[in-house]
Amino acid sequence: MTESPLGVISSSSVPLAEGWLLEAQSIACEYFSGNTRVVAVDSATCKIKAGDRIALVGPSGSGKSTLLQLLGGLEAPTSGILTWPLLGDRTNLRPMNIGFIFQTQSLLPPLSVVENVELPLLLTDMNRKQAREMALEALSRIRLEHLANKLPEELSGGQSQRVAVARVIACRPKLILADEPTGQLDYATADHLFNVLLSTLDYSDTALIVATHDIKIAQRLDTQWFMKQGRLEVDTSC
Repeated sequence: MTESPLGVISSSSVPLAEGWLLEAQSIACEYFSGNTRVVAVDSATCKIKAGDRIALVGPSGSGKSTLLQLLGGLEAPTSGILTWPLLGDRTNLRPMNIGFIFQTQSLLPPLSVVENVELPLLLTDMNRKQAREMALEALSRIRLEHLANKLPEELSGGQSQRVAVARVIACRPKLILADEPTGQLDYATADHLFNVLLSTLDYSDTALIVATHDIKIAQRLDTQWFMKQGRLEVDTSC
């Protein structure tokens, strides 16, 4: 384990706790906005194991997005200890270990649907033929293979989010972090997208955390975590 200016990050793949994909101990994220000190995440402690289905619930501005970015290694904590016992160190997390689904448009406009889905695979030095096969398989699983050659601008909002789901599942990650993936969709489209995501992960040991303020979505997952003003409340059964 090495000390960094932004907190403590695991640099070893040796498990700290057998079976945990992720372990966070009192992690925090603080920054200054002008002269104002902002505590986005305040001393959060949690663990995630394979197969977990977790809803991260809280109002806008409560710190949900920041916490997901910390857990996924996109940001380093300003204090606390964050480790990925079964995934390795921070440099090895993406895209094959941890996948992100964002609320906002995340497809690259110049690339076709299938090219967007296969891009993370190509960045791992996978050969193009295998990457294309895995991308098409993922699109088929969410029933969008007929849109493979379309550009993002030709898709509806719901279709774009489903392609973003395909891009993540094509990599077969051990942990998926979804940040308000249905937040900009109407109810029917949001419900369909969530059905697609859950059915795709049926019988899978991929762990899933979904940040949401929609209690109906949260209730469809096994466990609920709550955030308020940067503080995380984790169910003691987790």
